[in-house]
Amino acid sequence: MPKNILVVEDESAIREFVTINLKRAGYAVFEASSGEEALNIYDINKGDFVIALLDIMLPGIDGFNVCRRLREKSKTIGIIMLTARTQELDKVGGLMIGADDYVTKPFSPSELVARIDALCRRLAIDTETAPVSEELKSGPFILNVRTRSLVKNGKQIELTQVEYQIMRYFLENPGTALSRSDVMNHVWGQDYFGELKIVDVNVRRLRMKIEDEPSNPAYIQTVWGYGYKWDAKQE
Repeated sequence: MPKNILVVEDESAIREFVTINLKRAGYAVFEASSGEEALNIYDINKGDFVIALLDIMLPGIDGFNVCRRLREKSKTIGIIMLTARTQELDKVGGLMIGADDYVTKPFSPSELVARIDALCRRLAIDTETAPVSEELKSGPFILNVRTRSLVKNGKQIELTQVEYQIMRYFLENPGTALSRSDVMNHVWGQDYFGELKIVDVNVRRLRMKIEDEPSNPAYIQTVWGYGYKWDAKQE
């Protein structure tokens, strides 16, 4: 059965171009030209989408707000932002509100399909892989890898797909310095086309959820010039 993708783009030529190439790649595509239409299509189809492809500049509700609302509806849907802008603020902004990746216009059909294929594989592997242990524990944290839920001191913390995968990687490697490349390859895959800063933005977002003082983290320690490590001494 084809995987459903929601393509949200107000420029008809670009939307048509994306749709044709995704259909050729075997995906079932649902098109929306505005944020309101996208949310309506999502609800009508009861959230049966593996990925949403969102343009940032949309009439009415912009892509950032659509991303935020979709993430509130689903922690598991993959979200890729499309933008013609090159400012770091747009890229970081999308990732901070729950996007999994971004693609800057203009892009080639092969790059876009490769990004979507890679995200679909990550979601499928992460869902289907049988865990060795159902729970990973560290200090006040319990990560249930079967239900994909994180609890800190008995209080549940909502995680996106990417945040869950990063958290699991840290807990499976306590006290080990993990380079940004290690994290990117493990979470986004060896064939990921993006930049290393996507790791930093997602770690920052995860810190905001799990740390008492995100600006002075006790658990996710920065290894300067290299990457990060989970502070096993906090266990």
